[in-house]
Amino acid sequence: MKENINLSRRRLFSRRKDNALRPPFVRDDVEFTDLCSRCGDCITVCETKIIVKGEAGFPEVRFDNAECTFCGECAKVCPEPIFSLDKSPPWTLEASIQESCLAHRGIWCQSCKDACDVSAIRFTPTLGRAPTPELLLDACTGCGACVAPCPADAIVMIKPQTTPQ
Repeated sequence: MKENINLSRRRLFSRRKDNALRPPFVRDDVEFTDLCSRCGDCITVCETKIIVKGEAGFPEVRFDNAECTFCGECAKVCPEPIFSLDKSPPWTLEASIQESCLAHRGIWCQSCKDACDVSAIRFTPTLGRAPTPELLLDACTGCGACVAPCPADAIVMIKPQTTPQ
């Protein structure tokens, strides 16, 4: 007699890769979802309100309206041993400019460059067409300031080992 196994229930107990963008200063040696109690304190203290309640109630970072200032308040308020304010850089997120960028379509736009305080995005003039963006990853802090002002939603923040969706 063959036993039917419900694979959806089995997936409930399997460890899956956590691809959510987590707050800055999370220690590299911890699994965020194993230690986070989902108390919401980091969400409450986030000065730019980029930390929101995500999947299953865990805090996630979203750059829809603002950027991270790396103030460290999320790390200071957390009652769990998840964060380290000594971590440098605070995270490994970096910007990625997608093909939907207006400049790639010949439309003059430099809103991402204007929003980037560390000048990690530059535009090189090209004869006969709109300048296209170049991302200087060594200068990018992953703050996300370039995301919200992009009129084409062409900039996403990614973990370097992943690809954008």
